[in-house]
Amino acid sequence: MAKSSTFTCSACGAVHNRWSGRCDACGEWNTIVEEAPLSTGPKGKTLGGKRGAQLTLTDLSTEEAPPPRTLSGIGELDRVLGGGLVPSSAVLVGGDPGIGKSTLLLQAAARFAGAGLKTFYVSGEEASAQVRMRAQRLGLENAPVKLAAATSLRDILTTLEAEKPDLVIIDSIQTMWSDTVEAAPGSVSQVRAAAHELTTFAKRFGTSVILVGHVTKDGQIAGPRVVEHMVDCVLYFEGERGHQFRILRSVKNRFGPADEIGVFEMTGGGLAEVANPSELFLSGRGAPSPGSVVFSGIEGTRPVLVEMQALVAPTPHAQPRRAVVGWDGARLAMILAVLEARCGIPFAGLDVYLNVAGGLRISEPAADLAVAAALLSAREDTALPAETVIFGEISLSGALRPVGQSENRLKEAQNLGFTSAIIPSGGKTGGTSGLSLTRMGDLTAFVGDIFGAG
Repeated sequence: MAKSSTFTCSACGAVHNRWSGRCDACGEWNTIVEEAPLSTGPKGKTLGGKRGAQLTLTDLSTEEAPPPRTLSGIGELDRVLGGGLVPSSAVLVGGDPGIGKSTLLLQAAARFAGAGLKTFYVSGEEASAQVRMRAQRLGLENAPVKLAAATSLRDILTTLEAEKPDLVIIDSIQTMWSDTVEAAPGSVSQVRAAAHELTTFAKRFGTSVILVGHVTKDGQIAGPRVVEHMVDCVLYFEGERGHQFRILRSVKNRFGPADEIGVFEMTGGGLAEVANPSELFLSGRGAPSPGSVVFSGIEGTRPVLVEMQALVAPTPHAQPRRAVVGWDGARLAMILAVLEARCGIPFAGLDVYLNVAGGLRISEPAADLAVAAALLSAREDTALPAETVIFGEISLSGALRPVGQSENRLKEAQNLGFTSAIIPSGGKTGGTSGLSLTRMGDLTAFVGDIFGAG
């Protein structure tokens, strides 16, 4: 068992096994005092009696300059990062295979290198020749980016310590391996060790590190969850293979707002940023049709207009089907239950399909009213006016609750040429005099006024 106390010299800090009048290390008299250990428990498993250095403490009123940022010149990427890349930061980027992670980061590496950062790109999945071929296809072969193909964590850290770059991109963290961990590359132990070493290197040497991570079939970054806690920023690269749109979403950011999105378009020359995503998401929208509703949402700090599509059809099966793409399936079940319980509109015996056009994923409850309108429009085979936007949250009682940033939602709709909006009562609308607003207090009134039923 560990000893219950230790004897330390107050003059030089030397630790002794027992008390004596004179310190053997510094020769001072009457300076040895008995101290309780930092922690108790089995020897070798706890801190014991050895003490470390005291920390420098500050109060909350200490003023420090905000960390300097480097802009890449890719506006959508800088927006998601919170205004640019912060020195000594660790960023984790995840996404489906083939979604465009390596393409985006190679473009970003070229931009950051052009902005004056000493940039390294370390590929553990592709040979250097493959990365050069991608750079030629993107027109980046002359960018001042240093390239290496390696998987040994010891070799990579030795090179980085000698070269002292400003930015390092590791593609990917699952291919890195440490010779001190007896596990295969990609295992939980190896991923944890590699992320810890690279993150620690970033903090010690002032180098920004961007890690590429694989995702599981559920869309979560593969590996232990502690990796996401280690890094400063976690980004997800989303998109459907059938669409040219790609969405970079921030789910964690210590230097900026979370849930911010950047929208890109996949082209033959790489990823092109989209300055006005609302216009792009609505570009394929044709004439008004039943089941089509425009929802004005908020993603991060920007308003985004997107089309909600619904289809309701009789089912030949005993159990009706509920299929959802881009929205929460449990919330769809709640909306259907409220429509039946509070408005007397059943969906039994009907298959229900809901889709968010453009590949965008909506998570905010403000889309409840737009979803209900799309379902009713498809069920009644009635098209809503094309120049109308809808948003609002539906409670289980059938009441419509106001949502945040209503003014920004309405301004974005007005800028895109919409003339009317259906919103909950009580929301702040601000200076949106150019729109014709229809305020609804509950779902029953909405169904009766818009669809002539109650």
